[in-house]
Amino acid sequence: MSLRVTLFASLLLSAPAAFAQDTTDLAAMTSPWSGSGGELGFASARGNSNTESANGRLRLRYTDDDWVHSMDLFGLRSRSEYTETNDVDGTVTKRSNTTANRYTGSAGSALQLGEHRQITATVRYERDDFATYDRQSSFGLGYGTRLMDRDRFYMDAQIGPGVRRTHNTEDDETRTGLIGRGLFDVKYSLTPNTDLINTLLVESGSYNTFGQNDFGVSVSMNEHLALKAAWQARYNSDVAEDKRKTDTLTTMNVVYKFK
Repeated sequence: MSLRVTLFASLLLSAPAAFAQDTTDLAAMTSPWSGSGGELGFASARGNSNTESANGRLRLRYTDDDWVHSMDLFGLRSRSEYTETNDVDGTVTKRSNTTANRYTGSAGSALQLGEHRQITATVRYERDDFATYDRQSSFGLGYGTRLMDRDRFYMDAQIGPGVRRTHNTEDDETRTGLIGRGLFDVKYSLTPNTDLINTLLVESGSYNTFGQNDFGVSVSMNEHLALKAAWQARYNSDVAEDKRKTDTLTTMNVVYKFK
């Protein structure tokens, strides 16, 4: 059985890039919405079986004096369609399965204490129909700072305590417990138009450690368009016997930016 990918199309709505160089971009950086953005990707395969996959992300960031407010929404949905032949009478039946259905939302506020230092409060909610923990919600407080700052490279970190509430589909149990939360952001500019970005989130508690790593390569073609390839790895330490601890997701997007 062979599959041929016939379409990769993406649309991104984003605010101005945070690292602008010309006069127009510099003016855009003064916007309170600087750093906002979003993306939408779609893939379709046709052949002996048909598959469709869509993913989207919306990021909002608003600066108000010493406060920075942010929101991040992500969605993933995949569906496959195939034919099944009855061995008795030879009838052919088309069947459809949903293979991925995940939605994540997070929001936070940060009080700036100085350059690259802040106190943060973050909430996160996730729904994944194909995971052991189909619902996870957490709240965390933390301290954020910049660990490294170079001309083309920086590393930011947030760390602090929190509380998490999860629902386990294996035993239909809902649990609440304390966690330690860490968030690490890394950006390296290979060239003026090529950036490597990596974000690692860890939430560790007594009954499960959750980790998510997002790595992306973005290549700007002009002021408004860019190509973006991304790879995501998600880890849960405590899962059902028939579930894997690590899931991965690879996407290829076309990025659109506007002022």
